[in-house]
Amino acid sequence: MPLKSTITKAGMAKKQGKSPSTQAGAFVEEEIKSIRKGRHGARSARQAIAIGLSKARRAGVDLKPPEKGTVAEKTRKSAEGSYKKGQAHEPVSATRSAAREKALKKEPETAASHEALSRQAKAAARKRTAADRSRAAKKAARTRKRTAMNT
Repeated sequence: MPLKSTITKAGMAKKQGKSPSTQAGAFVEEEIKSIRKGRHGARSARQAIAIGLSKARRAGVDLKPPEKGTVAEKTRKSAEGSYKKGQAHEPVSATRSAAREKALKKEPETAASHEALSRQAKAAARKRTAADRSRAAKKAARTRKRTAMNT
């Protein structure tokens, strides 16, 4: 269950017109903090991020599941399920939550280390094309200008 402050942070991002992936970032950040505090672990940085995204979808963030062929079918189906649950605002099973926590407590906490997250970010960046990276940089520059003008 995400913290109320995380849901509020995501709500503020939505009000400001930020993208669903930015809204979901609050949940990913919370997940990484909870792993670092030792509440539970994760097998890898990728799993830690995936848990955060799943929590965001279940909390009602309009983060669409990945397209067919971009990720493993099992991952896509799981994301679809989380998205549907979040849009329907159905409660989460207490038994399932307890089982999930119990399993994650056995996993290492090194998944949320700076090194592991850096490795994950670099690997993700390597998969992107030069045009993709260029487009992202240009968009960042545009946003930065707009933000600078508003302050």
